[in-house]
Amino acid sequence: MHAYRTHTCGELRQSHVGKSVKVSGWLHRRRDHGGVMFIDLRDHYGLTQIVFNPGSPGFPIVERLRTESVITVEGSVVARDEGLINPNLATGEVEVVAGEVTVQSEAAELPLPVFGEPDYPEDIRLTHRYLDLRRETLHANMVLRAQVIASIRNRMVGQGFTEYQTPILTASSPEGARDFLVPSRLHPGEFYALPQAPQQFKQLLMVSGFDRYFQIAACFRDEDARADRSPGEFYQLDIEMSFVTQEDVFQAIEPVMHGVFAEFADWQGKGRTVPDGPFPRIPYAEAMAKYGSDKPDLRNPIELADVSDFFKDDSKTGFSIFAKIIAGGGRVIAIPAPKATAEKSRKFFDEMDKWAKKEMQAPGLGYARLKEADGGGVDSQDPVLKNFEADHLAAMLKQLGLGAGDGIFFSAGKKADAYKLAGAARNKIGADLDLIEKDVFRFCWVVDFPMYEYDEDAKKVDFSHNPFSMPQGGMDVLEAADTDEKLLAINAYQYDIICNGIELSSGAIRNHRPDLMLKAFEKAGYGADVVEAEFGGMLNAFRYGAPPHGGIAPGVDRIVMLLADAENIRDVTLFPMNGQARDLMMQAPSPVSDEQLRDLSIRLAPMVKS
Repeated sequence: MHAYRTHTCGELRQSHVGKSVKVSGWLHRRRDHGGVMFIDLRDHYGLTQIVFNPGSPGFPIVERLRTESVITVEGSVVARDEGLINPNLATGEVEVVAGEVTVQSEAAELPLPVFGEPDYPEDIRLTHRYLDLRRETLHANMVLRAQVIASIRNRMVGQGFTEYQTPILTASSPEGARDFLVPSRLHPGEFYALPQAPQQFKQLLMVSGFDRYFQIAACFRDEDARADRSPGEFYQLDIEMSFVTQEDVFQAIEPVMHGVFAEFADWQGKGRTVPDGPFPRIPYAEAMAKYGSDKPDLRNPIELADVSDFFKDDSKTGFSIFAKIIAGGGRVIAIPAPKATAEKSRKFFDEMDKWAKKEMQAPGLGYARLKEADGGGVDSQDPVLKNFEADHLAAMLKQLGLGAGDGIFFSAGKKADAYKLAGAARNKIGADLDLIEKDVFRFCWVVDFPMYEYDEDAKKVDFSHNPFSMPQGGMDVLEAADTDEKLLAINAYQYDIICNGIELSSGAIRNHRPDLMLKAFEKAGYGADVVEAEFGGMLNAFRYGAPPHGGIAPGVDRIVMLLADAENIRDVTLFPMNGQARDLMMQAPSPVSDEQLRDLSIRLAPMVKS
C-alpha cells in the first residue's frame, strides 16, 4: 500500500465499499456524536467522512488534534445509511471506518478559521494567505483560474497562434504608468524596467517575420490598487497578428472569448449563458450617446437620449434652468426609468438626486414622475416637466418610449459631464429597478475611437488614447486635417472588447509606417526629435519593412473575475498584495542591506517630506 494514500479525499464512491483504503489530508471538521467521532478529511480534491468508533486506535490521537492538522488514515469503506447520505458531497454516499492513524503534521492554533466562509480582517487573511487559500471558495477560484488559462492556450493554438516569451528585464517605456525599475550591478547607475506590457516586443515580432503570436504575459505597473486591478502585476492574453484588418482580429478572438466563457458559464452550477452570434460592434460615439460610457453593459435595457432640443425654448417648458445650460453650450440627457413611478415611492427619486451629489460630485439629478393626466394623456407634477405644453411633452415622451407609471431622470451640464453622470445613473437605475438581465455574459466591441481629443488643461489637441493606432484614412486624412475640428473628427482603428460593462481589453491596428507615424505625432504637436528619442527602436525597425499588423490583450484576471463572479481581483489571485501594494505574507517590499546597495552602486537619499 502507498505510504500516504490509495485514494484522494474526493474519489471514494459506492463502488469502493468493502475495500481497505488509505487517505491523507487536513482535519477539516470534527463532530462527537455520543462517543462516536466523525471527522471530515479534506485534500485538494474534496472531502471524505471518517468514522472513529470508541476503542479504535486512532480515536485518542485525533481527539486531541487541532483542526487543520495533517493526518493519514487507514480504514475500510462502508455505505452510509440511506437517511445519512449527503447529496451535496461527491463522496456523500460512503464513509471510511478508521483503523490506524498517522499524524503527519500538527497544526498550531489558527489565526483565522478555514471551515466555512466567515468575513475576516483582510490583513490577517493576506498575512496567512496559505490558510485563506484552503477555504473552499478561494481554492475553487484558483482551480478555475488554472483551467481558464489552459482553455485559453488550447483555443489560441487551435486558432493557429504560437506562444512566444518576451523579456522581463527591459528598457523603461512611456506607457502611461510608472515603471518598476531594477538596478543593474554590471552597469552602475543604469536601470532595467519591468515591462508594463510586451507591446513593443510583440510588434517587433511581427517585423521579425513571425505571425499570430500569443503569450500569457505578466505585466508590471506601479499603480494604485482597484477592485479590478492589482497593484504591481497582472496577467493578460497578449496577441498580435500580421497582415490583418480590424475584422480579421475580431474573427480570430471572438471564438476564443465566446468559447472560454461558454465552457465555464455553468461553473459550479451557476447556469449562465453566452448568446451565439457575432459580438455587436458599437461605434464609440453611439456608445456614449446611448449608454454614456465606452464600457456599455448590454444586460441593461435603458438607453439614454439627448433631449436638449425639447428644453431650448422655455416658453414651451416653463423650465429656464435647462434652457440656460443649453444656451451656454451644455446638453440635457434623459435617463428613462421604466415603471419607476408605479413601483417606487418619491424617496427613490430623491435618493437618486442625493447619490448624484454625493457620489458623483454633480450639482444634482433632475427627475419627473409620469402619471395619467386628469383630462387624458400623461403629465408630471414634478418641477422639470410640470409646466410643459401638453403636445410638447407628448412628443418627448414618444421619443423616449415612456408613459404613465414610468419615470425620467435628467443630467444637465457640459456635454462630457452630462453624459458621465447619465451613464453612471443608467447603471444604478438599472440595478435598483432590477432591470439587469441575469445569468448571461453579453459581449460587444466598441470601435471607431477618436484618434485625438482636446486637452482642456494644455489647451491643445493631443492623442485620445493610443498614439500608435492606425488613423482611419491614413496619410490622406492627416494631411487634410488643417483645423482642430478636422483633426478631432479622425477616428482610429482602435477597439475595446467589453463584457457585462467591464473592459476586458483595448486593441488596435497598428500604425506600421514611419512617415505616417511621424505625421500623426506632428499633428499632436510632437516633433520628429521627440518621437525618435522615445520610440526610436521601434521606428527604426519599421524602416526595414514592417507588415500591417494589429492585436489586443484581454486581461486574464478580469476574465476569471467574471467567471468566478468575484467582487475583487484578490479573490482570483494566488498571492495578492494589499491596497497599499504590500505583500503582508512575504513582507515585501522590505529594506535591503548596505552590502547589497554597494553591489549596485546605490546610496539611498534622505526621504523628502512633501
